[in-house]
Amino acid sequence: MANLPHEKKIEEYENNVRRFKEQNKDNPLFASEISKLESKLDNLKAKIYSELNPTERLAICRHPSRPHTIHYIENICDEFTELFGDRNYADDSAVVGGIARIGGQKFMIIGQEKGHDTETRVQRNFGMLNPEGFRKALRLAKLAEKFHIPIVSLLDTPGAFPGLEAEERGQGWAIAMNLREFARLKTPILIIIIGEGFSGGALGTGVGDVVGMLQHAYYSVISPEGCASILWKDAAKKNDATVALKGNAEDLLELGVIDAMIPEPLGGAHKNPGVVFTNVKAFILEQYDELKDLSPEILVENRYVKYRKMGVTQSD
Repeated sequence: MANLPHEKKIEEYENNVRRFKEQNKDNPLFASEISKLESKLDNLKAKIYSELNPTERLAICRHPSRPHTIHYIENICDEFTELFGDRNYADDSAVVGGIARIGGQKFMIIGQEKGHDTETRVQRNFGMLNPEGFRKALRLAKLAEKFHIPIVSLLDTPGAFPGLEAEERGQGWAIAMNLREFARLKTPILIIIIGEGFSGGALGTGVGDVVGMLQHAYYSVISPEGCASILWKDAAKKNDATVALKGNAEDLLELGVIDAMIPEPLGGAHKNPGVVFTNVKAFILEQYDELKDLSPEILVENRYVKYRKMGVTQSD
C-alpha cells in the first residue's frame, strides 16, 4: 500500500520498530522496550493524523487504495442485482446501479465508480460521467420511485466528463434534468460522499433528503486544480484553492451543506476498509429508519426547504 508524503515519519518509525522486533524476537528482556516503541508509534500516528491540513486530507481522499462504490456494494449489500443502460444511447460504466438488499431492506444503489487499476479506470472513464450516465442514474431513480424503494447514491467523481462528445449528447441538459427530477422524487434519497465529489458531476446524482460524508472525503463546486487555474491562472496554486474551497467534512457540516460526517479509521478509509463499510451501513439503516414513515409529499417539501436554506444572502 502506497504511503502518502505526510506518512513518511510514520513509515520510518514503523521500519525501525519492525527491525528491532526481528532482531530481538527471541529475547524476552526486550518485550517491555518493544511495547514502549509501539506505544510511541501509536502516539506519533495520532499526532500526525490529527494535524492534517486540507491538502493532506485531499491526498487521503484520492489514495489509490481507497474503497470505491463496487467495494461498498460487495461489503454492505446482502444481495445486489445490477441494472444497465439509459434506454436512450448507451450504458455508462462510470455509474454502477441496481437493486440491493441491506439489513433486510431493499434499496436502489446508484454509485459513481472510478476503477481501481489502469484497465478499470479507463473502462470507467475515471469516474467521469457522460450524459448517458446521468440518464441511467435518473432511470434507476424513477424505477425506485415507481416501486417505493429508497435510494442510496454514492458520490465519487472528479466531475462530469468535459469532452466535446459529451457536450454534443447534452451533458448540461442531462445534469440539469437530474437536479430537477431528483428534487421531485417521492421516495427517500440518501446521499453519501465516499471520495471526491466535484462540480455538477457529483450534484447530478447528489440531491437527496440526507447527505452524509466520509471524514476524509472532499465535496466542492470545483476541483482545487480547476479552481486554481481559473482564479489564479496557475494550477500550482491548488493547495491555496484546497484551503479556500472549504470542502472538508467539518467545514461543510458547519455550513449546513451536509448533515453528518461518517468517521474513518486513523489514516483514512484505505487503512481499515471494514470499519468504513460498517459505519456506512449503519448510517444508511439509521437514516432510512428516520425517513421511512414520512409521506411522499412531506419528503419532497423537506427536501426543497433543505436546499433553499443553503448559502448566505446579503442585502444592501
